Amino acid sequence: MSLGPTRGTARPQGRRPWRLAAALALLAAVLWWVEPGRVWAELQRADGGWLLAGLLSSAAANALSAWRWRAGVRWLGFEVPLRWALLVYFRGVAANVVLPGAVLGGDMLRAWSLHRRGVPVLEAGVSVVLDRLSGLWGLGLLGCLALVVGSISGHGDGLQRALHALGLSGFLPVVVVVAAALAVAMALSPYVVLRVSASHGMYWAQLQRPAWRWWRQLATHAPARHWGQQLVGSLAVQAASVTTLFAGLHAVGAPLPWAGVALAAVPIFVLATLPVSFGGWGTREAAAVAVLVPLGIDAPAAVAASVLYGLAPVTQAPLALLPSSAGDGDADAAADGRR
Repeated sequence: MSLGPTRGTARPQGRRPWRLAAALALLAAVLWWVEPGRVWAELQRADGGWLLAGLLSSAAANALSAWRWRAGVRWLGFEVPLRWALLVYFRGVAANVVLPGAVLGGDMLRAWSLHRRGVPVLEAGVSVVLDRLSGLWGLGLLGCLALVVGSISGHGDGLQRALHALGLSGFLPVVVVVAAALAVAMALSPYVVLRVSASHGMYWAQLQRPAWRWWRQLATHAPARHWGQQLVGSLAVQAASVTTLFAGLHAVGAPLPWAGVALAAVPIFVLATLPVSFGGWGTREAAAVAVLVPLGIDAPAAVAASVLYGLAPVTQAPLALLPSSAGDGDADAAADGRR
């Protein structure tokens, strides 16, 4: 699985203007529907303290993401300095800000930078793909946990309103039980799958193929410890990201309980990663309206909070200009080597 540049990578270039146009058109349609003046009014009166809290939590989410990615690289059997991982990750954030394709530009940059340090193309690409999947996995798990905890703690009003809008009033207890079971399954299933693949002869024979060497490494290299790191890291990353959206809603005077925001963030964040968008713009705002309005948030406030969430990474883009130290240069890749 190669994420490095090949001759085939030139083909998507022609689609980038269409992606940008589609993202801008979708964003414009959402703004037109909720009236740009009302969204601008919400942004103008945003609370400075909550804005600062959102910026800090967004930066923390990206720093934690860099740590999680580095932990995944170590699971694959390679070492990179934490400072290097932080610098490359924030360069990826900057790439996502300026390049079409949602998060794909930053992911490609990370994979290529890792390959330049001496990591084979296959493992470099896999590290980024698994890091992205780990984040989505953590997001779903956090959403399930938030649903359970929010309902038990008495913050299920917004969810009850959403179920009523879907014609599912009275099903909250069933939804909570299903969410709890799903959370347990999500937390344990990756480790179970790895252990089964390592112990079952038929599967193990398949893993001897060169193309599956990365899976063989994951299944045999302390899978419990490394999956635990991925699980904790992904939950921490998503909790910080949810806090950014939570702070944005508070900033525009449309607060929701944190657990409610965590649940709403699942579809909002997932749609923001679709490669049809430009840095998540357009799809994120459309999802924010679709998800937050049934929870009692006015559409202009939902869009304004989403805009604030999208602007937070823009403020971090200058971190990509920080210089690498002599020990972090790509040319020194072999110095760390394979463990």
